[in-house]
Amino acid sequence: MLLFKRLAAVVVALFATPALAEMNGTLRIGVLNDMSSVYADFQGPGSVLAAQMAVEDFAKRSKRKVEVISGDHQNKPDIGAGIARRWLDVEGVDMIVDLPNSAVALAVSDIVREKNKVAIGSGAGTAALTGAKCSPNFVHWTYDTWAFGHGTARGVLAQGGKTWFFITADYAFGQDLEKQATDEVIASGGKVLGSVRHPIGTNDFSSFLLQAQASKADVVALANAGGDTVNTIKQAADFKLGEKQKIVALIFDLQAVPALGLQKAQGLQAINAWYWDLNDQTRAWSKRYQERHPKKMMPNHMQAGVYSAVLHYLKAVEKVGSPTDGAAVVAAMEAMPTDDSLYGKGIIRADGRKIHPLYLLQVKTPAESKNEWDVFKIVGTIPADKAFRPVNEGGCPLVKK
Repeated sequence: MLLFKRLAAVVVALFATPALAEMNGTLRIGVLNDMSSVYADFQGPGSVLAAQMAVEDFAKRSKRKVEVISGDHQNKPDIGAGIARRWLDVEGVDMIVDLPNSAVALAVSDIVREKNKVAIGSGAGTAALTGAKCSPNFVHWTYDTWAFGHGTARGVLAQGGKTWFFITADYAFGQDLEKQATDEVIASGGKVLGSVRHPIGTNDFSSFLLQAQASKADVVALANAGGDTVNTIKQAADFKLGEKQKIVALIFDLQAVPALGLQKAQGLQAINAWYWDLNDQTRAWSKRYQERHPKKMMPNHMQAGVYSAVLHYLKAVEKVGSPTDGAAVVAAMEAMPTDDSLYGKGIIRADGRKIHPLYLLQVKTPAESKNEWDVFKIVGTIPADKAFRPVNEGGCPLVKK
């Protein structure tokens, strides 16, 4: 029996091809993210639900069979890469989506290029994915470190925050986010007084906060995300950092507000690519989503980005006729304007960057909020043509000079 199983595994490996899913009559989409740690509420099961909803809505216009599977990369690039290879080589996955944790996203981008499949980063942050590491098989959907680093720093500098100290997640995402914000600070005549780096999933930020406090910087900038950002802000309140220094979260998403409570979060400003309460269409979709979410959460901009990205990918597959040639599918995605009920109309540039407006948000006061998820008010908009790094400044080799 053992010998038979081994032989069967060899046969599967030998005959698994990039077209396996199509041979079986089903296109397969893999949602790869953090299902159990600091990003689980910010992507996790919510992103899987968003992908499933996109497939269901696509089924109203197409007879193509589509299946969604999911995997937990545990914020470890080797685990994420291993899942991606197994999905592509053995399990017939055609497209991998979400990919929070930039180190994982960079590894998966290389793998899908090697296998000529598709990856779409909705939760991924680093702008390197559309810069020096751009790929004809990768699309960057929701946000990136350039947009949020430069955009947030520009706004804070305009409010008088000239000296900065960074508390940074010590991996590709945090490092790039710090760099992008630093570039804007220095270019605008500000000064960075120092920085400290912490492992992802840190529980005790006291030593980092004490260093930030001792720096006497105008701004303590948090170049981390998810549960790490929530914990940093909570503990900063214990040290009363906000009384003399401005705490700025460079990445601050919807689920962070209930986790902090409006009393602590009120007044905090953020940039997001989307908000559930934008208009009637976003509210209607978000209500459907919330009813099915295991924790009854509203979607954030990255989860909405999964829905939007999956829909556009499936439209491109229909146009090409098959998901087998990933680079051809991405070329079709770039050739077609993007258009859906959540993100509206947009484009995908030659470097793989999806272009849309970004929104300046401010956390409401408890008196302004009507319910648990009524947490942001929109205080400004960054137009699509100003929101992201200019296409000729990223160093992407796919961009014609």
